[in-house]
Amino acid sequence: MASIIDSGLDRTVVLGYGRTGLWVRRRLAIWPADPPRLDGRVVLVTGAASGIGLAAAAGFARLGASVRVLARDRARAAEAARLVRQRCAPLPAHVIPVACDVADLAALRTFVRTFVADEPRLDVLVNNAGVMPDDRQTSPDGVELCFATHVLAPWVLTEGLASLLQRCAPSRIVNVTSGGQYGQRIPAGDVESQRTRYGPKKVYARTKREELVITEEWARRLAGTGVHVHAMHPGWADTKGVRQWMPLFRAMTRPIIRTPDEGADTVVWLGSAPEAVHSTGLFWHDRRPRPTTYALGAGPESHASRQELWDHLAALAAQR
Repeated sequence: MASIIDSGLDRTVVLGYGRTGLWVRRRLAIWPADPPRLDGRVVLVTGAASGIGLAAAAGFARLGASVRVLARDRARAAEAARLVRQRCAPLPAHVIPVACDVADLAALRTFVRTFVADEPRLDVLVNNAGVMPDDRQTSPDGVELCFATHVLAPWVLTEGLASLLQRCAPSRIVNVTSGGQYGQRIPAGDVESQRTRYGPKKVYARTKREELVITEEWARRLAGTGVHVHAMHPGWADTKGVRQWMPLFRAMTRPIIRTPDEGADTVVWLGSAPEAVHSTGLFWHDRRPRPTTYALGAGPESHASRQELWDHLAALAAQR
């Protein structure tokens, strides 16, 4: 019965993605145990300046992890570190600010080289950075900005930090996607949606679908290495991005919208709970794996479209 209730909440979307769903699930007998301590572990969280990223960083710090909070510039990273320490007080929190514009390929490569050289270990990588510009924008490399941030950056970070993660196996990669991905699929011959009429929500959701696909592809390629790669979606959370880019949606869902801490719950759980290293390549919401497609959604990608996406990313990442 508990599984039926849980699945029913997921299918209704409105109840399952809002705080009502989380409230009910936490009271079901199948709700997993809270995550164990992470003392001595190192966690890197991108997009840590606000919202889900900031909440996740604080959650990891409360579990005793040494957290690297990554933001676009040093000032934002330093402020993120201060806020994490403030949220953890009076308990101590070991938090180190790191800066990188993850949409800039050269900056990202420099960051990866420095991080690998300076850090003796990495146990958890959380790819959370996100954007939703009102108009089509491109990165310094000429890549569509949502694609550069949500798809290319996680690909490059995974590729560059995999050896460090393997050293600390079993380790985890958590990619933060969106429930909106159910309505999108990879467009054949146009993985950056450059020939698609731009719509902020559509391109955001499409790149989140692509992020889910590369999660599955990286999980397959890293199988047997001890690096476990998962994706999750936080439901509807009241973040700075939602307030800035989706004010009408926030107003409509305000009675049930989740706090950033509630949205980040599964991120922190996947970064620590033993269940996350018993599998790889799954899509999670509220501490349980979920289907990656639904009958009324856009449907699964073909092998050819997945390969096209992977080859495109590999070619972009190889640019110097």
